[in-house]
Amino acid sequence: MAGSVFGNIFKVTTWGESHGKALGVVIDGCPAGLALSEEDIIPYMQRRRPGQSDFSTKRNESDTPEILSGVFEGKTTGTPISIIIKNSDQHSGDYSAIASYYRPGHADFTFDEKFGFRDPRGGGRSSGRETAARVAAGAVAAKFLSELSIKCTAYTLSIGDIKAEKTDFSEITQNALYMPDNEAAAKAGEFITKAKENGDSVGGVIECRIDGVPAGLGEPVFDKMSASLAHAVMSIGAVKGFEIGEGFNAARLSGHENNDAFIIKDGSVSKETNHSGGILGGISDGSQILFRCAVKPTPSISMTQKTVTKDGKETDINITGRHDPVIVPRAACVVECMADLVIADALLMNMSSRMDKVISFYTDR
Repeated sequence: MAGSVFGNIFKVTTWGESHGKALGVVIDGCPAGLALSEEDIIPYMQRRRPGQSDFSTKRNESDTPEILSGVFEGKTTGTPISIIIKNSDQHSGDYSAIASYYRPGHADFTFDEKFGFRDPRGGGRSSGRETAARVAAGAVAAKFLSELSIKCTAYTLSIGDIKAEKTDFSEITQNALYMPDNEAAAKAGEFITKAKENGDSVGGVIECRIDGVPAGLGEPVFDKMSASLAHAVMSIGAVKGFEIGEGFNAARLSGHENNDAFIIKDGSVSKETNHSGGILGGISDGSQILFRCAVKPTPSISMTQKTVTKDGKETDINITGRHDPVIVPRAACVVECMADLVIADALLMNMSSRMDKVISFYTDR
């Protein structure tokens, strides 16, 4: 299977299935000398792990990461970092029936068409559980970025039509939905509970802010910073849309409304507004990078749905098992970690973009 590798210099390869013995990731290109331990990764894994509230699957995984290589005496060695996350609460029997039919909204049909075979246990490789490995890698990238005072913060902006009306980061961890608005979170919680009682699910929007990114990251053509972020975020299975800055709202604005005027602030070039979302011409402009993504409702629902069997017969199904009534809160951490990976890779890529910087690196040491 191709497509399990992401990045250019800071490169990650994830492996494993939802109901296999373990999942994991190999990280290539992380510079030597970065202080790193499992304790740096665990907080990220805890944000993503299942079974934490009534709004997530009851699968009870500790998601404890174990670093197998690439770290010696608390610091990275410059060699591949391998991290394993063992599965311990698989209920494969919950999925025995779906081997014979295709679940609406899932990759069952497309997997069979592509490979002629699939692992039906929890979706196998296409399961959202694969993102545990991404989060482990993103935690390493975040530790790397912290050395440069760069910080990614993703959170739930809305659930259904219920949107956070304020952005108080102190409230994000005070509610189960990871919203920066406790009042909106309470309303959203009622909305989710009602959907769950009806055997249904809901979706929402995640917003991500990246602070401290210097100007000059990204490329002007195919590897635009915006394109790299879109690639990273859209590779998350539940994500169905992406926008940066004003996004789709830019289509409703005039040129003078959408352009960001340049000013001098504290002796440096700055912008008066940030409609661009921190990226101009595919290159970071030094202001906050701001993007949003749309997350679909969980496709595994207990309501009766129409589908077909592998042998071509129409049938009705009711999916059983342990499933999230909403994916958004747990996915916020995944979005944040994918953004961390993009910025870490872009920083290392950018080190070779100017001859004067190359000369300075090799002559001023």
